[in-house]
Parts: sequence; C-alpha cells; structure tokens
Amino acid sequence: MKRIILAYSGGLDTSCAVRWLKENGWQVICFVADLGQGEDFNAIQQRALAAGAVKVYIKDLQDEFLEDFVVPALKANAIYEGRYLLATALARPLIAKYLVEMAHKEKAQAVAHGCTGKGNDQVRFEVSISILDPKLEIVAPVRVWEFKSREEEIEYAKRWNIPIEVTKKRPYSIDRNIWGVSIEAGVLEDLEVEPPEDAYLITKSPTLQATYPKYIEIYFEKGVPKRLDGKVYKLKTLVNHLNVIGGLYGVGRSDLIENRLLGIKSREIYEAPAATILYTGHKELESLVLDREFLHFKELISLKYAELVYYGLWYSPLKEALDAFVNSTQRYVTGSIRLKLFKGNCVAVGRRSKYSLYKKELATYGRQDIFDQKLAEGFIRLWGLPYKR
Repeated sequence: MKRIILAYSGGLDTSCAVRWLKENGWQVICFVADLGQGEDFNAIQQRALAAGAVKVYIKDLQDEFLEDFVVPALKANAIYEGRYLLATALARPLIAKYLVEMAHKEKAQAVAHGCTGKGNDQVRFEVSISILDPKLEIVAPVRVWEFKSREEEIEYAKRWNIPIEVTKKRPYSIDRNIWGVSIEAGVLEDLEVEPPEDAYLITKSPTLQATYPKYIEIYFEKGVPKRLDGKVYKLKTLVNHLNVIGGLYGVGRSDLIENRLLGIKSREIYEAPAATILYTGHKELESLVLDREFLHFKELISLKYAELVYYGLWYSPLKEALDAFVNSTQRYVTGSIRLKLFKGNCVAVGRRSKYSLYKKELATYGRQDIFDQKLAEGFIRLWGLPYKR
C-alpha cells in the first residue's frame, strides 16, 4: 500500500479522513503537532489508531513555534488587516515542515490535511509543502469526499466506531495554540449577533473584571521579550503567564470581518492575550528607539510581512528577504515597557531604554528647555518653499 502522512488534529474531519484514506488504498501515518492547544494527546493517539492509522507521531513544537515563527512575526509587528495576530497562520508552515520530514522518514509518497475547500489553511499547507518538496503528492479528503454535511461525517465516524466528541452546545470551529485561539461558525455566522460568552476559551468578559487595573512590565532584548516584572522567563513560560494574566482582564479579544485569501469575507473571533500584550509593548519600544523615517517605512514592511504569513508564503524568497530587514531594525529595540491591563484594554504607561531617542530637554516646555525656537521660522520657510508659486 502507498503511504501517506496526515496532519492530524483529533477532530471530526481528520478522524474521518484517516478512515476515508484507508478505504481509498492508503496506509495512513498521523502526525500530531503539540502547539500548546491543551489537548489530551494520549486520547488523540488512541482515536487515530481506532480510525485506522498504522502509526501516530506526536511532537512538542511549542518552543520551535515561538522562537522560529512567532518571534520573527513579533519583530515585524505583523498584524493582518490591523487586528489578526496570525496565531493559526504562523503554525501552518511549521506543521508543513514536519509533514515533509515525516514523509521522507517513512518513505511516504504523499501528505494530507483536513482543510476545507474555502479556507486559508489549505493554501498555507499546500504552498509550504510544495516549496519544501514539490515531488510529494498532496491529498485533501474534505475537498473531494462524498460527505455533504457535518451530520454525515458524524454518522460515518459512528459506523466505524471512531470515538469522536461532538456537542451541539458548542457548534464552533476552533483552532488553538499557545499564541492564540481562532473561533468561527455556529451563531457567529450571523453578523448581527454579539458573540456569546461561551464562544471564548481563554479570556474573561471585560465587563466582569475587578475594579482595579493590573500593571506589568516587560523587558525586551533586541526585540525579544526576556523578562516579566523583573524576572527572567523562558519564552514559553512567559507567553503562558501573559495568556493567564491578560485573559483575566479580558485582553486580546477581537471580532472582525476578515478577507480570506480565496476571496470570501468571513467573520472571525480571536483570543490572543499574550500576543496583544507583547505586540503592544514591542511597538511602543520601537517608537522610543527608532527614528521617524525608519518607523514609517517599517510600517509598510509590517503590512507586507503579515500578508505573506496570511497567504501561506512563509518559505518564499520575499519573506526571507524581509526577515533580513526586520532583524536589522531590532538592533536597538532593548528596554522596558510598563503596561496597564484593564477591562479588555492594554495600554503603555511607562517606557525606558538606554537607546531612547526621546530628549526631555528638547521636548519640555519647562525651565529645562534648550530648544532654540527661533530656528523654527527658517525651517518652515525652507520646508514650504517648493509649494510657493
């Protein structure tokens, strides 16, 4: 039998995909990426085997995900359409990398995923796989199988005794990792309905929080977060702490109409407490240490970088080139930012860096002022000279 490596999540689609692929002549090997989604991986392994997989690989990729994918995006301030912090999009090229590695290790002829035909993830997986190994065949069962509804998939799983946990009380499609949670479907497809509280997993309602705000201080070194409130943490531990702290104060929620790559507009709900806090802190620190022209140009790069990540072009030459530029911008991005968390908001209230370009003696209107205001008249005349007729 031909061998195929399936990106397996343990959900309904990929569990049905295991059996479907087996019925269509494939020997299925499942690859499960632990990205901090908080799942019972032993149960996931048993589910894959029950569905017909001959082998299951489970690998903890949290550190690699944060260091090699999240940190570069953080340094770039990459946010898609100004609000999506790319948690799911950043994970896909990493999973694709290991699908290819597993295919080589197991001498498989193909790889597979459980993405639908109108989502972004199919593009991210397939473009990444094609770049890394264009000879591998790619199979997408959900795009071609006979099931027309979720109910038909559930009946199929029951017929083959696949132990799937499906509930109508939470009819949402959820993707979660250590960097954030993506939520869609169900009642969220009605654009006039406010997202119910049961749609959220890691954040509390901002209206239910304590009367007093929470203050935290984050120290960055060349753009990488290193300390929280003066204590050194490994990146994974720091992100987990910030997810808990930010979640308690309702930080990191977003509800947006998103332009998918395939041309569909969709409503997406996101939770990203740690990501929101770190992006806010990082951007504020850059404002302190980078000059105006540098900052303004980097905003253009940030927009393009986010698009490349969203479009599945992580391994493209342009993204590689942008990484070189972004890394050069982080030379002086070292210092501390104090942030205030309160009722869903995260705002900077303190800034400190040895590379600060802020000079109080130039900005002040007090007695310490050394700025020669008489020079402004000549500057204005020269600045406006091209526009005089």
